[in-house]
Amino acid sequence: MKSLNVRVYGILIHENKLLVSDEYIKGMKITKLPGGGLEFGEGTHDCLKREFKEELDLDVEIESHFYTTDFFVNSAFSRANQLISIYYIVKSKKDFNFKISNKPFDFEKLEEGAQSMRWIEIPTLSENDFTFIIDKRVGELLINNL
Repeated sequence: MKSLNVRVYGILIHENKLLVSDEYIKGMKITKLPGGGLEFGEGTHDCLKREFKEELDLDVEIESHFYTTDFFVNSAFSRANQLISIYYIVKSKKDFNFKISNKPFDFEKLEEGAQSMRWIEIPTLSENDFTFIIDKRVGELLINNL
């Protein structure tokens, strides 16, 4: 059965650096922006706030909408799922207290669901810093708009 999968992501910029999430999902090392799947009965803002709280123990404020997928994309994990991804500019309501890595895929252990966070300097940002096509598009838009 074909289905629609809605994902919501946050663009957090601090001191001219973008926060990215390196993850190990279904045997793949991926780099994306923090966020995740919309749950039934949840609005996109609530979803994003929940995801930041779950992944980073961070309360965020949503400042503005940045981008919503405007082309067809199949999920990398299920060809029967179409993805719609929504990106918001966010800011933290408090100081950061989560672990930040200086290198990609700096997992304590390479296992399903492993995650590490790192900053990418905006002047060095490239669409190739991201794994998936939608995130690459957002990377390109960030480069052209920052």
